[in-house]
Amino acid sequence: MAEQQDYYRREWQLIHGVPIIYAFSQDWERIDNFQARIDDIVIATYPKAGTTWMSEIVDMILHAGDDEQCQRDFIYNKVPMLECWAPNVIPPGTEILEETPSPRVIKTHLPVSLLPKSFWEKKSKVVYVARNAKDLAVSYYHFDRMNQLHPEPGTWAEYLEKYMAGKVGYGSWYDHVNSWWEKRKDHPILYIFYEDMKEDPKREIQKVVEFLGKDLEENVLEKIVKKTSFEVMKDNPLTNYETDSAPFFQTNISPFMRKGIAGDWKNHFTVAQNERFEEDYRRKMAGSPLCFRSEV
Repeated sequence: MAEQQDYYRREWQLIHGVPIIYAFSQDWERIDNFQARIDDIVIATYPKAGTTWMSEIVDMILHAGDDEQCQRDFIYNKVPMLECWAPNVIPPGTEILEETPSPRVIKTHLPVSLLPKSFWEKKSKVVYVARNAKDLAVSYYHFDRMNQLHPEPGTWAEYLEKYMAGKVGYGSWYDHVNSWWEKRKDHPILYIFYEDMKEDPKREIQKVVEFLGKDLEENVLEKIVKKTSFEVMKDNPLTNYETDSAPFFQTNISPFMRKGIAGDWKNHFTVAQNERFEEDYRRKMAGSPLCFRSEV
């Protein structure tokens, strides 16, 4: 029988060419065969792009900011992760979701190519959050340092090379953000930029409210903005993952919610790394209509 340590620092497993966490990769048919519901709300992101932030926002919108309802459980229980599983250690997200009453809010980092086909067939709404490549690389590096389900990240210089090559969990950032952008053409997807959320959270949250077909009073909207600020969520035990229920996270190495800003990449990239990254970025994003801001 597998034990917790059996999943520590294992190499990525390729699922249809995409690097996936070893524990999550077990019995992938559970993902392929997952049955979506027409009223599902999917929160899709590349890792470290504001997933927990958007999860809390959506949950608060659905419950009209009601304190008792919004504080009913940990965020990872309110918004289960579709692909999450560590056999005999963490129950499958697919099973948890099958028992969850509608409307379900579902979190995933899967690229378009790996999302179960039933979501496309049911036309389930998707909120996609995209974050600029440089800040995301830094945040992902620190996350890999503390998350024992991921392989050892190595030095920052080594990690940046792997990140640019798409040899990190969930594959290429470039493929992820561009394929989800393209998917907007034939599926109900609200594409939100992390930097826009930092610049004007009220404006961006209002977009989510409208996308979900809700109508909230101004005071409720203001409350959601306040309760989902980085400072509040970082101190909230229901959202900061600093509990025993996240056994794979070594928050003494790096907190799950670290800085939550735009522009932190400047504290990590050397001049040479930035020049090389910019050259690679221009080549890979050539022809893409997406325009990211690396600071706000």
